Amino acid sequence: MNLPDISEKLLLLKKNPHMLSGLKRGIERETLRIKPNGEISTSIHPICFGKSLTHPWITTDFAESLLELVTPTYQDIGYVLKFLRDLHRFVLKNLDHELIWPLSMPCLLRSDSHINLAKYGISNLAKFKMLYRTGLKHRYGSSMQIISGIHYNFSFSLNFWKVLLDPKDKRNQLEKVSDGYLKIIRNYYRFGWIIPYLFGASPGILKSSLKNENTFSMKYGREGTCYLPYATSLRLSDIGYTGEFQNKIDIHLNGLLDYVQSIKKALNEPHPTFINIGLKDCFGNLLQLNTNILQIENELYSTIRPKRSTISGESYIDSILKKGIEYLEIRSLDINPFTAIGIHETQIYFLDLFLIWCALTESPLMNREELYRCKKNWKEIILNGRKPYNRILIDNVSRSIKNVGNDLFEKLTKVADTLQDIFLSEKYKIVCNELRTMIDRPELTYSGRMMDLMVRDGLLKYGLKLAKTYRTELRSEEFEVISNKDFEKMREFSIRRQREIEQSDQLSFEKYLKRKMKGSLS
Repeated sequence: MNLPDISEKLLLLKKNPHMLSGLKRGIERETLRIKPNGEISTSIHPICFGKSLTHPWITTDFAESLLELVTPTYQDIGYVLKFLRDLHRFVLKNLDHELIWPLSMPCLLRSDSHINLAKYGISNLAKFKMLYRTGLKHRYGSSMQIISGIHYNFSFSLNFWKVLLDPKDKRNQLEKVSDGYLKIIRNYYRFGWIIPYLFGASPGILKSSLKNENTFSMKYGREGTCYLPYATSLRLSDIGYTGEFQNKIDIHLNGLLDYVQSIKKALNEPHPTFINIGLKDCFGNLLQLNTNILQIENELYSTIRPKRSTISGESYIDSILKKGIEYLEIRSLDINPFTAIGIHETQIYFLDLFLIWCALTESPLMNREELYRCKKNWKEIILNGRKPYNRILIDNVSRSIKNVGNDLFEKLTKVADTLQDIFLSEKYKIVCNELRTMIDRPELTYSGRMMDLMVRDGLLKYGLKLAKTYRTELRSEEFEVISNKDFEKMREFSIRRQREIEQSDQLSFEKYLKRKMKGSLS
């Protein structure tokens, strides 16, 4: 079986180079603040950063020590990376003794009790966010929630869709663009396993974070390091973001309405395990937002999400139905340990190539059985991606990973040739050629390179060595695109904005929670 031919679509790109002029990219990087000995930090979010509830660039995720560094979206790849690097520089210049953990899988944990849930103040919004995290803690455990990754936000311009989509299609623009993004998502499920194959960087985990030592028959290395010899991304496995509850959610990808309705079903359907947790403990303390399969939309741990910007108080799922898909959030990138900021430009150029190919190539509708097979392929790559002669199912035909990977890179190389003509740059072609060697030589993949270092030193020693190296490197550098004055302005803004939110509350939290959940689930 050969992958679909996209020669006609590439010709369309060449004739209409303006199609790609509006590509936008943004990056969110998660990272743990840690003590010098490699343990998770138990200190509060530093006030010098501003307020995590309202700061657009420096916030927190599940835990008070789990930083999330967020760039705005830009068209220029170099500028996005400089912005992200400036955020890292600022954070490390303002952390006196702490480091930031350079790996996806957690640092040293003495117990889950050392993981302090993120705090956001006294407003109803803050309490809602904190209760959601309390629910995650009771549902999945805290150690899973501090696994870190890179979220890459990507969008095409409206010009791209206007030229690409069938002019005979009389549906409105919202429906057509949303359908275009869903076509990408279906192809992403079919072939996106190439991303953890190339860039997965979590083949191991510290024993202190592993709930079940018998999981997947792990092997043991130095200093409590557990690993699978051919794994690429344990972060994406059942150890990490996926699990029995998430795997059973029946998501539909053939149309926006079907997608939204499948999410709403999970938002409204109680689960026996979560019913057993209950809504309150014996002292009357709230334990979770509700007992449904998903508390809110964000609890769905998928490798890719359709997204759009929302205004305050607006439900994401209703907004996406009314206004359409605006961009894609790629969630399958591990933290890259080979760069101080967790992601390298090579990865961005590859994601450009891959997502453009996903948009241009055929994308048949996907039934439940095919989605299940795709998820099985992902699981095989995640757990055994570098295993010699390993195979996956493509169109129900067993093929070697090497064979499918080379076929895919043949198509991506043609896209790179076209982009070279459009952008007058060889970067896409260089990246394509560089990464293609990893198909035949899996030891060159990120997980392959990391495996040697991790087994030699132990995960904790390896991570700490990198953390100290990157701390020295980033603290010595000057800001490039954000000034100290900009950081101070944003800090003051976040403090002022949080105060305004707290002062504007008119409802008790109980009434706020009822209205919030009704709006989320309507």
